[in-house]
Amino acid sequence: MSGSFVFVVAVLIFVVVTLAKGVRILPQGEEWIVERLGKYNGTLKPGLNIIIPYLDRVAYKLVTKDIILDVQEQEVITRDNAVILTNAIAFIKVTDPVKAVYGVTDFAEAIRNLIMTTLRSIVGEMELDEALSSRDKIKARLRESIADEAVDWGLTVKSVEIQDIKPSQSMQRAMEMQAAAERERKAAVTKAEGAKQAAILEAEARLESAKRDANAQVMLAEASAEAIRRVAAAVGDQTGPMMYLLGEKYIASMERMGSSESAKVVVLPADLQETVRGLLARGRAAM
Repeated sequence: MSGSFVFVVAVLIFVVVTLAKGVRILPQGEEWIVERLGKYNGTLKPGLNIIIPYLDRVAYKLVTKDIILDVQEQEVITRDNAVILTNAIAFIKVTDPVKAVYGVTDFAEAIRNLIMTTLRSIVGEMELDEALSSRDKIKARLRESIADEAVDWGLTVKSVEIQDIKPSQSMQRAMEMQAAAERERKAAVTKAEGAKQAAILEAEARLESAKRDANAQVMLAEASAEAIRRVAAAVGDQTGPMMYLLGEKYIASMERMGSSESAKVVVLPADLQETVRGLLARGRAAM
């Protein structure tokens, strides 16, 4: 192998390596940061790009598509000292690659930590019930709070979603016990209210019954008085009809006593026949 051939081969290799280092083809959705001798020199856009080999180097490769950042679950203490668990997910986009690589060491980790600290601050200003029911409000305040910081880092926060916001296990147990106690209290109150209402209705029923009984007795007494008045007016001074009616009533009473199902033994006066006969005889004689 001659020396000239080796030289040609070396030159060819040098040319190939130089072309490989100088030609850069970027895919859509990426931008590369180029440094020359350790200093920022330019940003390569998608497509064909030429850089100076051995002087320029691609220092950073950035994705300009939307980036999904998962913010891990963390414990947050509310204003009323309740512990809740929450996590989030953020959608960001690199809008200024230079700021993104030179403004902060790791923009993704920086945004993630910023979301965590801001989330703790926002929830810490709320009561437990408010925090659990204000997911949209927390999301809006969170996005608003980190938007300015993100701009300084060459980023745009497109959206921040609260994935979960729930009480811790100890808080869940406490809330379940509280809910159970509240249900028992309501059940006891409902039972007491029912008993109270039943007692009132029962008393009102007794009162109404007593009033009606009293009215019935008054009406019966008035009817009896009217009957007596009419009988007295009809018979005048004669006692015969009264004795006759009294005898009939006496006999009817004895029949009812004898026909009663509970009356197993009926004790009659020894002079019953004489008494009835006397009453009827005195009645006929008087008439």
